[in-house]
Amino acid sequence: MENLSSQEQEAYKQAVAGQALTAATTELEFRVDILNKMVANCYDKCASRPFKEGSLSVGEISCADRCATKYWQVVAIVGQMLGGTKKSM
Repeated sequence: MENLSSQEQEAYKQAVAGQALTAATTELEFRVDILNKMVANCYDKCASRPFKEGSLSVGEISCADRCATKYWQVVAIVGQMLGGTKKSM
């Protein structure tokens, strides 16, 4: 970068910042999509229908907690596999 003019350096910095913003936006959209899928999956699995009460029962809360925990564990494992890193469990 030392050989570049100040205009070229500024353009380079802006391009890198734009790429970082695009990557962060994509990552955020991905995480929101995963969260929405987890909520829908765990809701379908754990919330009884027809609704008997205005709030979740203890069993439904426990089921949702276990479901969300397992979902995030799987997401972490898949992320590690795709990233090529190994982490002991």
